[in-house]
Amino acid sequence: MKKLEVVIERGRFRALRGRDVEAVIRENLPLVEETLRAEREEFLLERVGKLEEKLEKMESELEELREFYEKALKDRELMRGERERLREENEELRKKVEERKRELERKLSGA
Repeated sequence: MKKLEVVIERGRFRALRGRDVEAVIRENLPLVEETLRAEREEFLLERVGKLEEKLEKMESELEELREFYEKALKDRELMRGERERLREENEELRKKVEERKRELERKLSGA
């Protein structure tokens, strides 16, 4: 059996002298249990409140990330389109340069 040590103030100790301490404990036990339950409930309600705040913050951050991701996807699509446009433009310019080069070679070889 575990040892239980109860500390009480001197005035209360004197008031308990001569009384059956076990009976006093039994009488007060329901009140103590109710107090402990109330304290536990209060602790749990505070904890729930903190967790709800944390959840709201995480949901807010998640929404920001979702918006950032959607924007990044749109930007990626825009960049792909731009890259394709530049690739086509580059191909056209290459063809024009090759054509110009051939024209210059013909003029030089025909001159």
